[in-house]
Amino acid sequence: MEIRWAHAAAGSLAIWVLSLCACNQGHWEGKMNTLNSPLAAETEAIRKAYAAFNRNDIAATVEALDPEIEWIEPAEFPGGGTYHGREGVKAYLSQSRAAWAEIDSEPERFIVAGDKIVVFVHVRAKPKDGAEWHEARIADVYTFRNGKAIQMRAFADRRQALAWAGVKGSDVN
Repeated sequence: MEIRWAHAAAGSLAIWVLSLCACNQGHWEGKMNTLNSPLAAETEAIRKAYAAFNRNDIAATVEALDPEIEWIEPAEFPGGGTYHGREGVKAYLSQSRAAWAEIDSEPERFIVAGDKIVVFVHVRAKPKDGAEWHEARIADVYTFRNGKAIQMRAFADRRQALAWAGVKGSDVN
């Protein structure tokens, strides 16, 4: 249950960000330069969104989203369901953060698949009434149109996210 709470709190984004930019100096998995890859601008926008979420700047978190975004969290997660529009996503993310004293949603990997970007996210959260950190490794899948995310779908199981996005095992290596 704590892992589910950690995922929901991350908003998947669990909505978006820090990772490969500093750690890999602009390289995507050490094989592909994100500046030249498909959806490079969108990948950078997602990185910035996760950074904004981590500093609790919800308004900046949703900047890369289409005004009519469809945000889907698994029903089994607290607050799970479908949210519409930037305002709906802002309300969900704010509510998700409220349960935690600290939360960090660290993207570990970005995988471009057509008009989708799969983000592997390491979520760490500490409840307000506890000292113990809870961790989960999840995946968020963003679908883009005209430079904006029109849908975000969260997955507790990274393999399910890859399958949903149409990524084959050999495409990940």
